[in-house]
Amino acid sequence: MPTHAHNPQAQQMADESMVRNLAAQAEAIWPQERPFFERYGLDARARILDLACGTGEIVQRLQGLFEEAEVVGVDLDLAHLQRARAGTEFARERTSLVAGDAFALPFAPGAFDLSVVRHFLQAVPDAARVLAELVRVTRSGGRLHVLAEDYGMMHFHPVDVDTDRFWRMGPITFAQRTGTDLRSGRKVFTYLSRLGLRELRVDYITVDTVRAPREVFDRIWSAWRDGYAEAIARETDLTLAEVHASFEAMLAAIRDPDGYGVW
Repeated sequence: MPTHAHNPQAQQMADESMVRNLAAQAEAIWPQERPFFERYGLDARARILDLACGTGEIVQRLQGLFEEAEVVGVDLDLAHLQRARAGTEFARERTSLVAGDAFALPFAPGAFDLSVVRHFLQAVPDAARVLAELVRVTRSGGRLHVLAEDYGMMHFHPVDVDTDRFWRMGPITFAQRTGTDLRSGRKVFTYLSRLGLRELRVDYITVDTVRAPREVFDRIWSAWRDGYAEAIARETDLTLAEVHASFEAMLAAIRDPDGYGVW
């Protein structure tokens, strides 16, 4: 898949491992995330945007949670959108899935009551610009739901390699060299505040070996290894063997009944 200027990780996003990853991430995270959506107090027939909807995992869950709402999913990857259409067939009459660029959304100002972006800002250049576009298409008094990642907050024990070094020298460096920012999560509050948003609230979703089934956590990490190991080795000073060794060390901690891992 050719790299889009606004999607420098297009090849990794299109890999089959990402389909596995998105499914496992939703399984691990949705139980903690659902209460946030429930407290927004949306009208029954609200209009909801899911930016970077991928394979539609969260579109499906939003359809089930808001049974009369219109849900619009946007993504650049046509194969992901096709898979999303198959999975959202049960609510076809109130679901739209659109190919579109997060930096220039094809919607009028104030078009949505709730705009959602998840697992995305760390993978694109200029996350603040994407957030500004989301603010534009969300009505005054509406809600913006951002699930932002920060790869400086991942820890595992016991491990036989320095996984802190791996994250710095591997994925974080890979992102920098591809024009993205794996530590964007800590910056989102500032971005939103500077965009003039008020009533900002920060909640933490913790995916770890206590709150998520180890098997599900394992699937997330295995998919990341399968989709990103070669790219990390190619773009950084780590060898492919070092990248694999680090992933296997983290996976061993996840699988160890006495081990601990946190994302």
